[in-house]
Amino acid sequence: MPELPPILTADSITRVAAEAAGAVVVNGSHGGVYAAYLAAKRGVAAAIFNDAGVGRDGAGIAGLDYLATFGVPAAAVGHDSARIGDGADMMARGRITYANALAQALGCRPGMACRDAADCLQKAAPNGREPPTEREGDFLLVAGPPAVWALDSASLVGAEHVGTIVVSGSHGGLLGGRPNTALKYDALAALFNDAGIGIDEAGVTRLPPLAARGIAAGTVAAASARIGDARSTFENGVLSRINPRAAALGIAPGMTARDFVAITRRAAAERGILA
Repeated sequence: MPELPPILTADSITRVAAEAAGAVVVNGSHGGVYAAYLAAKRGVAAAIFNDAGVGRDGAGIAGLDYLATFGVPAAAVGHDSARIGDGADMMARGRITYANALAQALGCRPGMACRDAADCLQKAAPNGREPPTEREGDFLLVAGPPAVWALDSASLVGAEHVGTIVVSGSHGGLLGGRPNTALKYDALAALFNDAGIGIDEAGVTRLPPLAARGIAAGTVAAASARIGDARSTFENGVLSRINPRAAALGIAPGMTARDFVAITRRAAAERGILA
């Protein structure tokens, strides 16, 4: 009898590498196309994501159909059943809300416990098909100063983004609840998607630790912008939550992401306001 693929748990699809090849990866990332692309590139046998509140244009689960085109069974747990960004919580409490046809053929169904769904997906066979190269995922919106970057994933934040405004397509949740995962480098300000906010308000937990670091931050509503798509965050996003650093600049929920960027850039031009 062939050996079943292992079940690998991770807080984000960006936190796994070669060990994901041929595994069933239960990860805390949203189920959007960008996260699904990373899963396919890592050669997973199957994957379970968080549905991130589904959101605008069904972006929170769009990756399930994307993976089906590469023969990868995939499913998502409800954002109101387990914390986004927390693979262990998904395994402990998650309930499946969506599954692609390949996952359903293996017995994965809405309402099923995540742990049971992962067991079903162990029947998946790795297909070895690699996805085509996707768009880079990072775009310079404004040259600055301060520069404004659109990054489809917060994992793309690097030293070059220190002191810039980062408009992210990522969810606003900490990975595994760890404050040090809020942002890898000190941007001037940052925006995320609230992923429907979800259980334990997991979709907005990056905001307090970023305030403690002096970074103005907020989330846009999942219903207003496509998660995993930073340019949609900027072009369509409507603020749902902000931290005290953003509030001190006069930013408020209900404003647009464009407002957030404009106000932050104006404040940066008035020396000392963000010091």
